[in-house]
Amino acid sequence: MKILALELSTARGSLAWLDNDGVELSREWPNDRKNSGALFKNLDAVTKKFGAPETIIVGVGPGSYAGTRIAISAAIGLGLSSGARLIGFPSICVMECDAYEYCVIGDARRKTFFFARIHGQEPVEGPTLYSESEMKAKLDRLEQAPPIFSSEFLPQFDRAVVRYPSAVVLGRVAQQPQRSFHFPPLEPIYLREPHITMPK
Repeated sequence: MKILALELSTARGSLAWLDNDGVELSREWPNDRKNSGALFKNLDAVTKKFGAPETIIVGVGPGSYAGTRIAISAAIGLGLSSGARLIGFPSICVMECDAYEYCVIGDARRKTFFFARIHGQEPVEGPTLYSESEMKAKLDRLEQAPPIFSSEFLPQFDRAVVRYPSAVVLGRVAQQPQRSFHFPPLEPIYLREPHITMPK
């Protein structure tokens, strides 16, 4: 199975191409949500080298709405031209690490933070929103065993280690048919209802 994996939910973008023999190509780049040129440059290179994918898997967050929407849109366009199957999977479940169980925290803006616990690359708790004080209390109650990851530097939570979702890990998940995939129409994982600023 020819798999293309796209992950743009954080400040590090990544792309991977996998087939039945393993990872054939992986690329990473600084992900500027205002400029998606690096994604399309890498997409062009990988499709010229390997042709059309059979499955496209996209990390759907939570994280950067803009980055995730760009990845979804690119996957939809490529899927329409290639006939590839399109699936999504939570980005927080494909962190670049060896831990079987871990927690992920992140800045959800508006003075809130999200918490999720991952077990075997599946979410078993959250993502749930907390204030800063609530998050500190939540982390204080955690046993020391599971590592805590964040895809951005959060100095107020000293146990958090910076790690990023990986397109390679995402592609390997696509090879596992028992997973709880998201199916079209794909959309980013929203932590709250969209905030709309009304005109004065």
